[in-house]
Amino acid sequence: MAKSSLTIIIVSYNTKDLLEKCLTSIIKAKITYPYEIIVSDNGSKDGSRELVKAQFKEVRLLVSSQNLGFAGGNNRAKNYVNSTYVLFLNSDTLVNADSVNKSVGYLDKHPKVGLVSCKTLLPDGSLDKDCRRSFPTPWAAFSHLVIPLDRLFPNSKIFSRYWYGYINPDLEHEIDVAQGAFMLTRKVVLDKMGWFDEDYFMDGEDVDLCWRIKNDGWKIVYYPKIFIVHYKKASKKSKILSRKDRLRSRMASVNSMETFYKKHLWQKYNILVNSVVSLGIYLIKLQRLLSVLIVK
Repeated sequence: MAKSSLTIIIVSYNTKDLLEKCLTSIIKAKITYPYEIIVSDNGSKDGSRELVKAQFKEVRLLVSSQNLGFAGGNNRAKNYVNSTYVLFLNSDTLVNADSVNKSVGYLDKHPKVGLVSCKTLLPDGSLDKDCRRSFPTPWAAFSHLVIPLDRLFPNSKIFSRYWYGYINPDLEHEIDVAQGAFMLTRKVVLDKMGWFDEDYFMDGEDVDLCWRIKNDGWKIVYYPKIFIVHYKKASKKSKILSRKDRLRSRMASVNSMETFYKKHLWQKYNILVNSVVSLGIYLIKLQRLLSVLIVK
């Protein structure tokens, strides 16, 4: 039996310094499986492409003249992938020596698992809670986004479903959604799912893909025996972003929430619930629009 192979896909957008650290961490990890790294650059203007060409000649670089978003950036790489597994990795992450090897080994040993993620730590060592999420059903979203009951009752199974606050983050368990910062899946699964849905520009693509994977009968697992470090939302914080780009970034998650709800949940709820959800989304959009417009 041939040894499992791996393609690591990194979407890059104006995160040059972090991209360099990310690529260096991968190379230092001494991955024991045959692997290739693909950097899909979304029109960076900070020298990211030049960095890859000059310092990481073993990396395949795909260049776009415009920002295709997370989904489009990753999907550009699919015609170049012939490996057993595909790891989607953010450019603002650092992997350690075991992150990749152990996650690939996990999928090798668990044929019913379609996607595996890991514990994700922020630079200060705290847990990035977005690394394990439930689907944003009306109640999960309400208790997280509208009235933050999950902050008030962080260990409650009723109020803290969104971030699985009632499950110890050191325990392996099944989840609904893995964060796009580190998602290892099977190429056969991706091909069947059609990769990422490009109706999402930024945020929500990972939720949508996980929804389709789970609905196809695969398990999604949070595997905390391995970890990465995540310098979160680096591309959104870039100092060279215009106000238009900042507005697009601020609105991305709520637009994605609306897209996901209408695609996958609208038909599951009655008109009253759908009306309340629509009103909530509208109010969040308004708040975010104003937050960008009033900042010089």
